Amino acid sequence: MTPSLPSSAAPPPEAFASDPMRVLQLGMGWLPEQSGNGLDQMYHGLARHLPAVGVGVHGLVAGSPSVAAQSGGAVQSFSRPETPLPRRLYHARQAIRRVLDTHDPSVVAAHFALYAAPGLDLIGDRPLVVHFHGPWAAESSTDGGSRSRSVLKAALERYVYRRAGRLIVLSSAFRDVLCQSYGVPPDRVSIVPGGVDPDRFDTGLTRRDARRRLGWPTDRPLLLSVRRLTQRMGLEPLIDAMRTVRRIHPEVLLLIAGKGPLHDALSARIEDLGLQRHVRLLGYVPDADLALAYRAADLSVVPTVALEGFGLITVESLAAGTPVLVTPVGGLPEAVQALAPNLILPAATDPSFAPQLAAALDQPSLFPSSAECQQYAREHFSWPTIARRTRSVYADVLK
Repeated sequence: MTPSLPSSAAPPPEAFASDPMRVLQLGMGWLPEQSGNGLDQMYHGLARHLPAVGVGVHGLVAGSPSVAAQSGGAVQSFSRPETPLPRRLYHARQAIRRVLDTHDPSVVAAHFALYAAPGLDLIGDRPLVVHFHGPWAAESSTDGGSRSRSVLKAALERYVYRRAGRLIVLSSAFRDVLCQSYGVPPDRVSIVPGGVDPDRFDTGLTRRDARRRLGWPTDRPLLLSVRRLTQRMGLEPLIDAMRTVRRIHPEVLLLIAGKGPLHDALSARIEDLGLQRHVRLLGYVPDADLALAYRAADLSVVPTVALEGFGLITVESLAAGTPVLVTPVGGLPEAVQALAPNLILPAATDPSFAPQLAAALDQPSLFPSSAECQQYAREHFSWPTIARRTRSVYADVLK
């Protein structure tokens, strides 16, 4: 489980009045209580690290009553996530009102349009900064959601984004999505990439030792893909590609970590293609084992086919010392281009994807070393760096 916020990194609400900047952070869920998506990971990381750069944080999320204790008082739950939506939104509005009246934040930062919308009229003339983690409506549609729901989600997103004085995106790819799909002027958009805790992912172990800890084979080439099991993650073409990869590397094993609605379909696909010995679905990998999993692999693979704003798993893998191969989708190339352009594969549906994936296992010396991967992640994506860049956007909107 992800650790609670230490009191030194998350001052209690009564300390906000003395902070140079007070920010109400409106999130979605609380990462330690669930297997978090990228939004929850970013929210949790900022809640932990913004106080160290002079930002007093008071957060609101959908979660259990224990969120306050887990966060050292920095984050409160306004409702349980399973509460029916109308009551959840009502509770969100009431909680936003209480924080505005009690703590008088300098800035409101919204990470999820659904929970920001009920209190938008309460903000008054306070600056609003939106953290755009992805096109909610488009992602819903791509993952099989109904058209009517997607239309409603898009309308709600536009309502919130129009009010924002500044929007923060994870990559230039998502800046383009925000400007082209939602009509946001480019001069209102700032790029701040995702963050990682390098120390958490630096196991200090060799690849072989990490495999032994996990009980994984030590004598086979291992590929790892940490993904939610949904259509846009590109797992179907990745599994298909393993037919080619196994012919060149008969002992290769692809391990897919994650859960999601495609589990049964992917399992059937593996069986239909006769890949049971070469592809395994691991299910959810606990946080305590995730760094070991990255370290144990020869290569990580991120085969996304649509709507990837950044891909935190790319920098997590690098922080663990394992090169990560990505497709040219969204912000994935931006995350690795400066480290090694050859980490960018063709699209997962391209005929050359499988041969190039197989070739990567033949030539490990062509990719960055473990030390180079870790140094790159530490210099560009460590949380103190990301927190400072985020604070600068908050400060700018106050001018």
